Amino acid sequence: MSWLRTLGKTGLQVSALGLGTVKLGRDREVKYPAAYTLPDDPSAARLLDTARELGINLLDTAPAYGSSEQRLGRLLAGQRQHWLLCSKVGEEFIDGQSRFDFSPEHTRRSVQRSLRRLGTEVLDIVLVHSDGNDLDIIERMGTLQALAQLKTEGLVRAIGMSTKTVAGGLAAARVCDVVMLTYNPQYREELPVLDACAELGTGTLIKKVLGSGHLAGSDEQGSRPGLQACMDLAFSHPGTGAAIVGTINRAHLQANVEAARRALG
Repeated sequence: MSWLRTLGKTGLQVSALGLGTVKLGRDREVKYPAAYTLPDDPSAARLLDTARELGINLLDTAPAYGSSEQRLGRLLAGQRQHWLLCSKVGEEFIDGQSRFDFSPEHTRRSVQRSLRRLGTEVLDIVLVHSDGNDLDIIERMGTLQALAQLKTEGLVRAIGMSTKTVAGGLAAARVCDVVMLTYNPQYREELPVLDACAELGTGTLIKKVLGSGHLAGSDEQGSRPGLQACMDLAFSHPGTGAAIVGTINRAHLQANVEAARRALG
């Protein structure tokens, strides 16, 4: 299987691994196993350089990731052409709490703000950052319709949803360009979503491929599956487009890429 792959019907050529950037901008109310300090700009720049050297071309960010978008905008100045940028709408992280707004008006404002923050004229992918009420968002909120209009206007290349339920993922697979879903050795409930996306030709991004880092290591009891097992599972499915890994450790990033390349054969 190829390292660079077409993401569903979007025409976007994505690397098998994308770099999640929550750790560039937010260090509160996160689900990682160990505390961390936000890297300074030189360290973040080295991380991005390493990612690019390893063949990664996809960066995943969001307004809810603190200062991630603003920092990427500065750090990527002059190299936008080398990256695919995926951001989100719907969730804001304010004063240590998540707040949600899926209205069409907020969706437009959010995308316009992300464009300014990231210093770009177009976002490659924009996903709805679900609060868990996937079907309600899809059927009642008008969020995807607002994103579709922004796509028509040329501000977004591909639209989709980061879902939290099987029913929501299945519904999103039918109406989106891209679905972001959770899939790892200890959480396989969303396998039907991957199956549906493969059948429909919908692009997929796998989040929590390492269980937010909880599954990547080894332990004496052998209860954690380990990095390679996580990558093997993700890339064994024909519906997998890319898997997102969120790290600020360059050695960990290299290990992730090596494991993914082994999984791809």
